[in-house]
Formats: sequence, C-alpha cells, structure tokens
Amino acid sequence: MSKKTHQQQLAARKAKRQAERAAEHARQRRNLAITITAIVAVVVVVVGVFVVIGTGNDGDTPTAGASTAPTELPASAGPDNKPKSIPTALAAAPKRATPLPAEVSCTYKKGAEPASKKVNPPADGKVRASGTSNVSLNTSIGDLQVKLDSSLAPCTVKNFLSLVGQKYFDGTKCHRLTVGEGLQVLQCGDPTGSGGGGPGYSFADEVFPTLKYGRGMLAMANSGPNTNGSQFFIVYGDASGLGPQYTAFGTIDEPSLKLIDKVAQAGVAPQQSPTDGTPITPVEIKTATSAA
Repeated sequence: MSKKTHQQQLAARKAKRQAERAAEHARQRRNLAITITAIVAVVVVVVGVFVVIGTGNDGDTPTAGASTAPTELPASAGPDNKPKSIPTALAAAPKRATPLPAEVSCTYKKGAEPASKKVNPPADGKVRASGTSNVSLNTSIGDLQVKLDSSLAPCTVKNFLSLVGQKYFDGTKCHRLTVGEGLQVLQCGDPTGSGGGGPGYSFADEVFPTLKYGRGMLAMANSGPNTNGSQFFIVYGDASGLGPQYTAFGTIDEPSLKLIDKVAQAGVAPQQSPTDGTPITPVEIKTATSAA
C-alpha cells in the first residue's frame, strides 16, 4: 500500500468518526432541548417529611450530557416511567396579544446537517397570517386530528403543510414521550427516529412572551433559537415547566388526546431520564394528509 493511499484511508476514517459524533451530538441537542428549560420537581412524602428532588446539582437544571440519578419512590407512587396523573381539561387555544400583520415574510435556510429524508424546503416569501388548516395524522394508535393556526405562526404552518404534502411524515415514528410532572409531551417528526433528524433546513421562531403550553397544543421542537425544522410535539398533559421558546402553531382535538393518554399510561422505555424516553406503545405516523 502506498503512503498516499494509507493517508487517504486514515483521512476517510477520521471523517467518518467526526460525522458519527456530529450526528450523536445533534440527537442529544434535539432530545434535550425541551427538557433543559423544564423545571421539574418531584415531592416525596416519607413519614411526614417532605423531600424535594431537584433536576440537577445545587438546583440547576441539567445541561446536555448531564444525567440525574433516578430516585426510588414509595411503591404507592407507582413506577417513574408512567405519569402519576394527566390533566383532563383542555388548555385554552393560544392567542397573540398583538396580532401579526396581514402578511409576513418567511425564510427557510439550508442547515448544516443533511436532510434525513429527501424533501424540498418551502419557497421563501410572504404568507398570509390568518386562517386555519386541518391535518389528519393516520397513526398506529388511530387518527390524530390537528388544526393549524396561521395567526399564531404562519411560517411554521406553511412549513408543516409543505412537509405533509411531500409525504415527509409518512412512515415515521414518534420517538419521544415524557411523562413527568411539568412536562408531558409526545414528540414526532424525525424520520430517523433518533431525535437528531430533520429536513436539512431551518427557520425562525414565531414565539411571544405570553405563550403558555397546555393540554391540546401543538408546538415545534428545537435545539436552540431559530432551529425549527420538522420535529414537533403534542402536549397531552402538563407542560407548566416549559418557557415560551417553542413555536405553538395549532391544537389537537380531545378524541385524539385520549388516544395519546393511553400511550402515556403504558409508559416509556427510559432514555434521557426515568420519565423521558421511547413510548412503550409505538406510535407510527402511517400517513399525514391535509384537508383540501
């Protein structure tokens, strides 16, 4: 083997290792993006003494790569990988205190990471900031009916409808379920199922300071400011631990939420924490269609 060929092989192996590390880091950022901002505390009553279990050392929330050792709870509290309770009341549909202009400009920028599934970004340009669109997600647990609201996030709605139209979500699994107090969501939209996949482009956040999340809301997952792509989450229960940095762009109806409740009650296979992982009951989006 020539010296040049050997050097080329070493360079190729190095590039492969770097690509694998980058993909793993992207997965961790995407999976932990919601958790990092959630302030989740578990209160345990033992012999009349209240013990508060925080999310990290000295009360800090964990950062990417940090882990929190699971704490043993009384048998009566039930397993950590299932929700202790799920709110049944629908949250009020979110509204902007100050409406957007009649039209807004949308830009979809090429990302640093390649698309997990071949897809074209929506065209840049102006879009109407009003009106609603209905989308049906035909899944392995039944049909989930969502209503997209362009008065909340017109660029996000345009993107979601574009992905639906290109069948980007078809045959994908909802890879993440959280069941802890303050964070009860089902996360979907990654064709790789790893938590690090996306469409190969990103677009800006469409958030506002008064935004609060609750049962029945649909929002974009992200790995930091202005990194929206294809991953989204459905709030099926409590989301009081989330700050207003996740673009809300629609709602899901009550019959659909009851289907997700059953998935949550079956629990998670823990990954990020005892209350955060892959749903034990698989949720696969077979097809996604929008109303004509």
